Amino acid sequence: MSPADTIAGGKPPPPPSEVWKERIIVPTVLAGIIGGGYGLLSKHRKAMGPASAATTYAANLAVIAVCYSGARELARDARASEPGDFMNSVVGGFASGALLGRVQGGQLGAVRYAIIFAAAGTAVDFAAMQISPYLQSFRGSLAGDKSWWKLPEWSPIQVLDEEALAAKRAREQQLYAQRTFGKMNKEDC
Repeated sequence: MSPADTIAGGKPPPPPSEVWKERIIVPTVLAGIIGGGYGLLSKHRKAMGPASAATTYAANLAVIAVCYSGARELARDARASEPGDFMNSVVGGFASGALLGRVQGGQLGAVRYAIIFAAAGTAVDFAAMQISPYLQSFRGSLAGDKSWWKLPEWSPIQVLDEEALAAKRAREQQLYAQRTFGKMNKEDC
């Protein structure tokens, strides 16, 4: 591996599948969920039906998100820049907005959508970058300290420690042996 193939800190760059997962698929799924929720609350749900409105909004927002995210990552790869570079967001917004705007509203729509997508996409990326440390610390606090989530004593679902688990397995083996021995005695009679 050449020095040009490593990123800061001497680590090799992540494989492309991780980039797709983090930077394209996750925002697309989140956009679909947000679009579906908005479709359930929209004024069109009465005319279209709640399921149809939710799926329409979810699909439309997911298509927008995948076009924007894909164009942003294509710009990042073409420019050989870091994922946090906001110029990637601007270029990705212009490209995806122009493409979707051209399909939707001709040349004027392409210009209008390109500007809107560039501004909105860059704003969302900036907000996501600003809130990311807080989300990481929240995720770390949830994963590191499991004392906040305890099942009540009366719950039929119990989390067993090693000792209790070994005792349970011993009881189950004893019951199994008794059942199979009981079946053998019935067959002999």
